[in-house]
Amino acid sequence: MMTKIWLSSPHMGGGEMKYVDEAYTSNWVAPLGPNVDQFESDIQNFTGSKYCAALSSGTAALHLALILADVNPGDYVICQSLTFSATANPIAYLGANPVFIDSETDTWNMDPDLLEIAIIDLADKAIKPKAIIPVHLYGMPAKMKKICEIAQKYSVPVIEDAAESLGSLYQSRVTGTFGEMGIVSFNGNKIITTSGGGALISDNQSLIEKARFLATQARDDAPHYQHSQIGYNYRMSNILAGIGRGQMEILNLRIQQRRSINQWYRSLFLEIEGVEFQSEPTEDYFSNFWLTAIRIDPKIAGVTKEEVRIKLIEENIESRPLWKPMHLQPVFQKYKRYLNGTSEYLFNQGLCLPSGSNLTLREKSRITEALSRIFK
Repeated sequence: MMTKIWLSSPHMGGGEMKYVDEAYTSNWVAPLGPNVDQFESDIQNFTGSKYCAALSSGTAALHLALILADVNPGDYVICQSLTFSATANPIAYLGANPVFIDSETDTWNMDPDLLEIAIIDLADKAIKPKAIIPVHLYGMPAKMKKICEIAQKYSVPVIEDAAESLGSLYQSRVTGTFGEMGIVSFNGNKIITTSGGGALISDNQSLIEKARFLATQARDDAPHYQHSQIGYNYRMSNILAGIGRGQMEILNLRIQQRRSINQWYRSLFLEIEGVEFQSEPTEDYFSNFWLTAIRIDPKIAGVTKEEVRIKLIEENIESRPLWKPMHLQPVFQKYKRYLNGTSEYLFNQGLCLPSGSNLTLREKSRITEALSRIFK
């Protein structure tokens, strides 16, 4: 049987073991440690953020960000609908109400016009949202200039979900650095990985210091174990941060490789009608193209996205539908949503193709042959 071609598998660079061995040799295998400190510094240097807390996951980072934004039970948080559930789940952890915003067609991210409509409508009901969470879907930057202008106009803090977009730029600025806080992910399928992990970044020192405090069980400064508020076990381990240090050394290469894969797919589909790529709308946008995402119009292409996905599975090639919008998820059915139909349209026709930076020439050949047969 042919080996499986994964959607996005981990890709080691070779330098990781040096830092892992340092942690092992020094017996510093617990949370925190020299690797964590240096990994945070590496993230700060790469993103341009002044402060960083390395954490156990991107979800943990978003959960802490919402706590720092003073989100409480019954509050409202505006959230992009076309995203992975980890964007919305932390809102529910706190007993707050997500308000889902549909996408615009340029980037497939949060529609700024609908965002403002939602804020005005909520204000008419005497509701002021505690935060806005835009997402940079599959690495594509959202329309952050407009989103931040609206957020500033109505005095609502922005928390950027940059889990998928490490290395992406909007107007030459790294995603995750536009809002009051930003979160990134180092999950096993991301552009670089620490196996599991994430980070919270900000230019506000007090927010990051509070995040570190909460992430280490909110232990008060006392000789005994004393806790004046609820804390969490969210800090990254020194071992995993060692992997992260090695991964940061090859991050720019991984971005180049993902973008090269995206260009390769575009060349494959040059003469195939009915296929549209998620694309950078203008020169203001630079995507890491973590995943190459396409929309397939069955009336023109002669095949549905689901038929393509199943036929690829038969070749032991993994692909995935676009995220199912949060407003369509059973668990979020009761919450407010402001829609224009874009995210549902994209979900019905969208597919993510294998995009790992470690795709071999043989694997690319298999994908080429499979897609040629499917779209013949």
